[in-house]
Amino acid sequence: MVLPLRASVIQSAHRLLLASALTWACATAHAASWSVTLLEDQDAPGLEKQKLERAYLGHVGGPAADGWSQALADARFELDAAKTQINWKTHSVSSLEAARTAAQQAEKAGQQALVVNLPAAWVAAVSVAVKLPVINVGSEVDALREAQCQRNLLHTLPSDRMRADALAQALVSRKWMQVLLLTGPTDEDRARAATAQASLRRYGLKLVEQRPFKLSADPRERDLANPRLLTSGVNYDAVWVVDSEAEFARSLPYNIQAARPVVGDAGLVALAWHAQYERYGAPQVSRRFAKAYQRPMTHHDWAGWMAGKALSQAASGLPKASPGELLAALNRLALDGSKGASLQFRPWDGQLQQTLLLTDGQGVVGTAPVEGVLHPHNVLDTLGADRPEKRCPNRP
Repeated sequence: MVLPLRASVIQSAHRLLLASALTWACATAHAASWSVTLLEDQDAPGLEKQKLERAYLGHVGGPAADGWSQALADARFELDAAKTQINWKTHSVSSLEAARTAAQQAEKAGQQALVVNLPAAWVAAVSVAVKLPVINVGSEVDALREAQCQRNLLHTLPSDRMRADALAQALVSRKWMQVLLLTGPTDEDRARAATAQASLRRYGLKLVEQRPFKLSADPRERDLANPRLLTSGVNYDAVWVVDSEAEFARSLPYNIQAARPVVGDAGLVALAWHAQYERYGAPQVSRRFAKAYQRPMTHHDWAGWMAGKALSQAASGLPKASPGELLAALNRLALDGSKGASLQFRPWDGQLQQTLLLTDGQGVVGTAPVEGVLHPHNVLDTLGADRPEKRCPNRP
């Protein structure tokens, strides 16, 4: 009697396994499948070993695919419940032309969306070359939200203007009204310095003086890299440093002539994310990311994570749809970024509204918009270009 019983149990187990396999196959057959390509710069300067080791505030901490992958892992239950699959691949490119060609090939191959971690000029070229939704997770340049914007281009990374507005609000709230601006030598530094000045004007701060700095081995230029000399001979409440490379800025706090705070690219910095943020479920997000990738979640990782969340949420609510329908779904979303507010893509520039975190690198000391800042519709629109300032010619 023992042998037949065992045979019966084995046969029942086989039937259960077969039924489970058939159920999974049927579910897979009826699942909506979406294809996404992540385009990355194969020679991204932010991923150089030295920069990664120094962990400059506001700079990348690792590949954009990490945040994106974490979002898809977080959304697995919702995607399974909606019988939706997101298949994705990474494509590395080495030039603007290569990025444009890769985007066009992805569109011809039937991809439904692109996520791009590329320099600003490459992002602009890609968004013009295709009709697919393009989500920018790597460039903060304001021109992509203004003159170079496109209807199909969305941004999860905050713009330079948003970060500058957050710092200006913080200065006003503390009554640090007089600002000394130190600007680096690159074109990017000069453009971001102009953005900082626009934010100072927007919030009624006074620019007492703008001074250039330069790191140089030339002994004739040594004064341009001396923090005490650069910050002497003028009265100010705060020093705002614009240094896209962050090499000079990191030496500035506690090394200036007067006992004053430093903000901008060192000291107090405005970021999309910091791993020490402790509200609204943020610690759980940061811990999941750190467990998966053995490093802290950064500003850029959050942008990749939000791109994954946005596409997962949009795809879960749709049957197989055209790129235009997917773009419309993305524009309708209300997203939870674990920062305490409902986030949406602004219709006038494609930028994701969001709270920004004010940090010194050790912890989060505040958020922006700061308490007391008002807006007739949504206080998040006090960060970055508001609707009346719309400069995007390709959006309604």
